[in-house]
Parts: sequence; C-alpha cells; structure tokens
Amino acid sequence: MDEEHIRHHRAIWISDVHLGTRHSQVDALLDFFRHNECDTLYIVGDFIDGWELKRNWFWNAQHNVLIQKLLRKSRKQTRIIMISGNHDEFLEQFTEFHFGELEITTEYMHTTATGEKLLVVHGHQFDGLVTCNRMLEKVGSALYQWILDANLFFNRIRRRMGFGYWSFAAYLKMKAKSAVKYVNDYEDAMLQMAEKRNAQGIICGHIHRAERKEINGMKYFNTGDWIESCTALVESPTGEFELIHWHNENPLFSTGRGPRSHDTGHRVETGT
Repeated sequence: MDEEHIRHHRAIWISDVHLGTRHSQVDALLDFFRHNECDTLYIVGDFIDGWELKRNWFWNAQHNVLIQKLLRKSRKQTRIIMISGNHDEFLEQFTEFHFGELEITTEYMHTTATGEKLLVVHGHQFDGLVTCNRMLEKVGSALYQWILDANLFFNRIRRRMGFGYWSFAAYLKMKAKSAVKYVNDYEDAMLQMAEKRNAQGIICGHIHRAERKEINGMKYFNTGDWIESCTALVESPTGEFELIHWHNENPLFSTGRGPRSHDTGHRVETGT
C-alpha cells in the first residue's frame, strides 16, 4: 500500500474484538490496520471471547490472519500491550510474562506526549454483574448474542430494500433508561478509579460505547468495540487524541457491516 495512505500514530487503542464469535468484524479491523500504524498498540480487553468459544466454537481463516498481523507488528517493533478483560480472563495467568514486544497485563498507566497520565483498563472490574454474579452476566452475554443475531437478519432485509445499516442492539440499549443510567454510573466509577491512581483520565472499553469527553476536569475515553461500532482511539505524535469510527472513514464498511457511530462529546442525560 502507498505509504501516503497510511496514518502513523503514537498510540492506538482498540477493545472488545470478541474473536471467536461470528459477529466479530475482523475484516473491518484488518482494513483499519492496513491504513493505520503506531508505535504502541493497546488491546483493551475482550480480544478473544473465551466464554463464547466454550459455548459455541467459531474460528475462521480471517481470525488467524488477524493474529498473524499482530505478530508481524510485534516483530517490526510495534509495542503491543494486551489488557485482559472478562471474556478473555484466561490471559491473566500470563501477566508476568513478556513475549518480545507483546506484554499482557490487567492495567497500564499510559503517559501521553504532553506528559499526562491516563489509566488503561478494560473496565469489567467496576461492573457489579462481574464482581458479584458471574453467571448472571453470562446469561446477559448470551442474550446480547441473540440480539445481534436478530440484528443481522433485520439488516439483511434493510439491504434488500436499499437501506443502510441500523443497529437494533444500540437502539435498545440507549432507549432503556436503566441502560443510560448504567453508562453514566460506569463513567463516574471509571473516573473515580483514575483519580485514586493520580491519573488525569482513563481509557477503557467493556460497555461497547465509544466516547470521549471531559468530566470535572478528568478525561474519559471509551474505545468502543469491533462488534457494532468499529471504533479506535488514537494519539498523534504531538499528543492530540481522536476517536476514529472506521465505518465512516472507509465507505466499504459503512453499510451492512456496522452502525455509523457518532462521537457526541457530551454526557447522556437520563431525563424523567
């Protein structure tokens, strides 16, 4: 590929790829990596969906291509920091090991080009469903897979009628008042943890909702996911941050592959 079409970033953050599920948008992520390089790549949890692989094994050739792509990046001196999540918690047994330029950990403190400290963590540690009732969360995960199946069928019909992609799952989540409250409470919990660690902000994933905002002087970044939104957070060599929505960047993946997400930059209000 012509180098002028490749963007180079100081760091890239992605999360919630959920390899091992048929809804993982691996093709879109591979295309993103063809156009974007970085010095440090953060994979912020749930890269491999161990839960779903135990329940219903799914692994195709493109999954292998993605793994090989990451290994090549590592060999070419791209530092890869893999944060374990709840769906790939099996990685925690390797947190003391370094595999060349690949490091596995449960959290990391990133220093920006301007000297700010940002805590990087998947975020499931602050989800009551994970810490208090693991089985209940797995039931919720199975329900989410069912919604995605329905979403796939619904969008096949929309494409035949000439309409673009629309996320039924995202619509349901943001219409429910309890879901909106959960997102706001989650953001508060994340920022409180960052403040306790003397960080100026946090970068997380887990809830599949890409976001960048500032709350009470603290920076909050959520990397989104590669199931629905196909989003990545990037830092430029001079320290500017950008939330990339790949469905918008590359028209090839703008319809039939995932929703057109929007970086709102403001807080979601619950209303009454």
